[in-house]
Amino acid sequence: MRKKLSVLFLAVALACAASLALAAPKTFVFGDTTFNPENEEPNVNPHEAYAGWACIRYGVGETLFRYSDRMEIQPWLAESFERIDEKTWKITLRNGVTFTSGRAMDAQAVKECIEHLVSVHKRAQGDLNIERMEANGNVLTIVTSKPVPTLLNYLSDPYGCIIDMKAGITPDGNVSGTGPFIAVEVNSGDHLRLKKNPAYWNGEVKLDEVTVRTITDGDTLTMALQSGEIDAAYGMPYASYPLFENDDYTISGTPTSRAFFAWMNFKSPLTTDPAVRKAIALGIDKEGFVSVLLEGKGYPATGVFPASFTFGGDAVHTEKYDPEAAKAVLEAAGWKDTDGDGVREKDGKKLAIRWLTYPSRQELPLLAESAQSTLKAIGFDVSINCTADSNRIRKDPTLWDVYASAMVTAPTGDPAYFFTSCCLDSSSANNGHYHSDQLEKYAAEMAKTFDTAKRGELAVKMQQTILDDNAYVFCSHLRMSMISRKGVSGLAAHPCDFYELTAVLDKN
Repeated sequence: MRKKLSVLFLAVALACAASLALAAPKTFVFGDTTFNPENEEPNVNPHEAYAGWACIRYGVGETLFRYSDRMEIQPWLAESFERIDEKTWKITLRNGVTFTSGRAMDAQAVKECIEHLVSVHKRAQGDLNIERMEANGNVLTIVTSKPVPTLLNYLSDPYGCIIDMKAGITPDGNVSGTGPFIAVEVNSGDHLRLKKNPAYWNGEVKLDEVTVRTITDGDTLTMALQSGEIDAAYGMPYASYPLFENDDYTISGTPTSRAFFAWMNFKSPLTTDPAVRKAIALGIDKEGFVSVLLEGKGYPATGVFPASFTFGGDAVHTEKYDPEAAKAVLEAAGWKDTDGDGVREKDGKKLAIRWLTYPSRQELPLLAESAQSTLKAIGFDVSINCTADSNRIRKDPTLWDVYASAMVTAPTGDPAYFFTSCCLDSSSANNGHYHSDQLEKYAAEMAKTFDTAKRGELAVKMQQTILDDNAYVFCSHLRMSMISRKGVSGLAAHPCDFYELTAVLDKN
């Protein structure tokens, strides 16, 4: 009898344990280096700064179109499109999609979202050039003020996440999107708490709760993954990769167009000198930076785009590391070390470069140290300001000479993005105040060119223009990787670096 009772009690205990396991929410913790204000992600509102990246990466919002693994445009919230003429696009939306507010996503809701976007977001306004929109049920018609060949590409940008404007944007920058997760606590620089969207339109969401933890220190991120405090990590230091190259972890990686590059300040008395800019371009050891400091987890850059692109690095000419040539350029321009202290001077002014960058991208402090070392051998005195306050400082051209940053140069799969964002008179982020009459002409031609091959040809010419001016020095492209613990599935690196937390993400 006692044995039967024991078996009965054991069965009941197992049943209770199983019931508790089923009732417990399935949680996931994601360590990320980038969710912070210095990385222009102050919240998840896609209409503020570059915060759209947080909205789309963490599964809060979705765009009308998205990119395949081959960077080809495919419908997402949209079902189909038709280009009526060079200025008119007819977009048919999916049926059955709702915002997390409960409102149906129809053409009127999308129209309201895009209208608000272009009213507050300078880059989107310049990209989309929308003259008017008409909403009719699930059909949205967009008429642009001029031909915009890349309209669908720009609608796939993170700022194009469709949010419910009737639900509004909260004071802390939270929004109602259509994604698999709902943001319930937004604290940029520390954490983002998400819960499952039970009414998600595109399949059952596997996880009940997700916490994104901002961990910018590489050692702390490494230890958190090793100890099990987090289930996966983005932005792991390259030196830590060998610790996770075993059966207890999965590393998902893919080549991207994320570039680490330096902007020259065309309002600085030093970097307005063409000889100084050329010497900097000749004096940065890209191969050494990638092989030694990045431990081979990247690709030396020649131009704006990686060599894997048809309009990428192999199609352009750039300065290669040549310290002797750099010295000769400076000597010919009158920059000489007359007092023997190792730093060149001209007209009584030292060749002292103020290098501005930020720490949340681990590659950038490493690049600064590498450039400081190789440029010193040429006669530069490079002082590094690696600060989380770089966004404020870069807006004042009197405070820096070279600004090094990271950027996905072709997130839309089209070459125009980088130039329209960073290099033109109308660009919202022309940090170096660069101007080129020739580049402006090429950009005007590209703006009305629909043929993909011709756009690629123009992209090569535009790259060569800024490289010939040494207006930017492209140092490397990233092989983007995410590392997850054993039992995690559905976390895959994507070439555009947009889609991270999805409905299929799971943990066993």
